[in-house]
Amino acid sequence: MGEFELISHYFAAAACAQAGDGVALGIGDDCALLEVPAGEQLAVSTDTLVAGVHFPHNPDPYLLAQRALAVSVSDLAAMGAAPIGFTLALTLETANTDWLQAFANGLDQMARACSVSLIGGDTTRGPLSLTLTVFGRTPKGLALTRSGAQVGDLLCVGGYLGDAAGALPLVLGQRSDDSTAAKALLQHYWSPQPQLALGQALRGKATAALDISDGLLADCGHIAAASQVCMQIEVDKVPLSASLQACADDQAARQCALSGGDDYVLAFTLPAVELSPLQTQGWPVHVIGRVVAGQGVEVLDGYGNKIIQAVGGYQHFGRDGG
Repeated sequence: MGEFELISHYFAAAACAQAGDGVALGIGDDCALLEVPAGEQLAVSTDTLVAGVHFPHNPDPYLLAQRALAVSVSDLAAMGAAPIGFTLALTLETANTDWLQAFANGLDQMARACSVSLIGGDTTRGPLSLTLTVFGRTPKGLALTRSGAQVGDLLCVGGYLGDAAGALPLVLGQRSDDSTAAKALLQHYWSPQPQLALGQALRGKATAALDISDGLLADCGHIAAASQVCMQIEVDKVPLSASLQACADDQAARQCALSGGDDYVLAFTLPAVELSPLQTQGWPVHVIGRVVAGQGVEVLDGYGNKIIQAVGGYQHFGRDGG
């Protein structure tokens, strides 16, 4: 099967590849054409995922496609952007028809769940890797960034943390567990749900935001550095799911939540006056600390004492990244 036949059969004909809101021209020409209404800005983000680095070798293609698109779209959620479209550059060792069909099905399901259209891309031969670029739009001046946190703001997250890290031993085959709780952790790892609606609800309310990909401590460190403040995290307030607590002891669960990464839950800073209206409207806002003068990230125990905690997070070409 040739490259163009592959694209036409598995991707261009998919439901998610049909022109949608904001897409004037999708797959089939040299470029896609996007339409952004007056008074709005285009948000763009690119992610590359490589076999053996970002996911295990020989993954389930359906789940791989779901995860790859979800983690990319999560960047739009972090900016408070509404999704428009995405491109996919797919590198494959071989063009296996069963693999491609399962991958295309997983991609289409996640794309439709996120209301984002496939608008172009490329295929080539080589070690398995995926590069996705996502496009979204947000009202001018209302995009959420990392640099606006203010002393006195509340530090919040949009849901449970640590589930993906709790699933990692299962993903890597280091242990097996057929319990309902373990299956829930695996579901979160392979099919995270970008918090697009929450991100848009935070426009004009949150002072800073990002999605948690490298771990709560590392990612709060990014906000702290960009905003030139200190982020205090009260460890007892970090929300843990019942599934994680069923699969790990308290210390291990807390470590997963603080440093594990791959949660793709929003972390954001919020003036105290904005908290009650958001919670009353039903948004999943969990207060886990506050913004204070200083720099970096501090972890506090239930008595307000500082806990010595290494702030890690994966870095390519760094000490942790090889």
